[in-house]
Amino acid sequence: MPSTYSFTADDSHIDRDRVHRWLSEQAYWAKGRSRSVQERAMDASRNYGVIDAGGTQVAYARVVTDGVTFAWLCDVFVADDARGNGIGKMLVEGVIADLSPLPITRILLATADAHGLYAQYGFAPSEDPHRYMIRQMR
Repeated sequence: MPSTYSFTADDSHIDRDRVHRWLSEQAYWAKGRSRSVQERAMDASRNYGVIDAGGTQVAYARVVTDGVTFAWLCDVFVADDARGNGIGKMLVEGVIADLSPLPITRILLATADAHGLYAQYGFAPSEDPHRYMIRQMR
């Protein structure tokens, strides 16, 4: 990993305009998400980023958690021009390191295209996917 990038868990380093643009315009799971919805989601979550040497944010992730038993890793995004540089790995490693001191017993996520990345960090398909249920609201 080039040392020109750094991981951050500091909300003040998150470029909310950039994150909203990425997610609402490019992320298959969040296209069209309004700015107000994105802001509320970020305010209620732990936010993470990877920043380049010039101070520009190149990746984002969000974790919804109670801080005790459960966490959901979501909204993981790496800028197109930063992909292929290990940024996704730095982001996932940083998130896991930040959550590790907490007594959380499981971290869940959903992905359509990054199974290989997450598998490197111990994520695996659920042993019993029939236990999990989803209720779509909209």
